[in-house]
Amino acid sequence: MSEQTYLVMLALADEPRHGYGVVREVKALSGGRVALGAGTLYGVLDRLVERGWAQMSDEVVVDGRLRRYYRLTDEGLAEVTAETDRLRELASRARRILSVRPARPALGRA
Repeated sequence: MSEQTYLVMLALADEPRHGYGVVREVKALSGGRVALGAGTLYGVLDRLVERGWAQMSDEVVVDGRLRRYYRLTDEGLAEVTAETDRLRELASRARRILSVRPARPALGRA
């Protein structure tokens, strides 16, 4: 699962959101590091819907513009939960490896 897909799924995990709401939440979740463009966002949402991991939950007209709201399905919630567990285990292994790594002398020093 790509980082962008993971973050979009996290953005939809707690409540349905429209496109701009997803973009804002992804930016917040990533500490401002990931800024999704419309093409990327809707590509991810289309794939999530195709897989059955998300669905459109509502359409609302606001200021003459249609907002489509998306939400995770139960299967999507299970997938993002499994990915979170996988990432947690990977990070735990990485911490163990990095904590026992022997110190190396600086280059150029005798």
